[in-house]
Amino acid sequence: MLMPKRVKYRKAQRGRMKGKATRGATIAFGDFGLKAMEPGWVTQRQIEASRVALTRMMKREGKVWIRIFPDKPVTKKPAETRMGSGKGSPEFWVAVIKPGRVLFELGGITRATAAEAMKLAAHKLAIKTKFVTRIDYQGA
Repeated sequence: MLMPKRVKYRKAQRGRMKGKATRGATIAFGDFGLKAMEPGWVTQRQIEASRVALTRMMKREGKVWIRIFPDKPVTKKPAETRMGSGKGSPEFWVAVIKPGRVLFELGGITRATAAEAMKLAAHKLAIKTKFVTRIDYQGA
């Protein structure tokens, strides 16, 4: 599973996801991408499930770039615990996603295969996404 080797603070605040993504909003490495259309958290398990779906659909041809990394710890308190007594312990890691962020990129395969693979990967994520190509950014 993806997670940082070490972090400055063990527990993080929840924060807000207002605004659009400015960094990582264009395709930089491959020819096809999966772009987020709404804000949200993507967990380490969702990223791994999407990666497995992509690589299986591509049948060992082409290349996959994962453009997001889960670097935010999410804490939880045990079930049936009374209020108070501090913050819970870190349970899992998430990547904070803003609209416009490119999550995955593919290269070295046909458009039809890439679109089908990205569709399977998108089903593993908890946010709305859109299939984009490098041609979309030539005019911008």
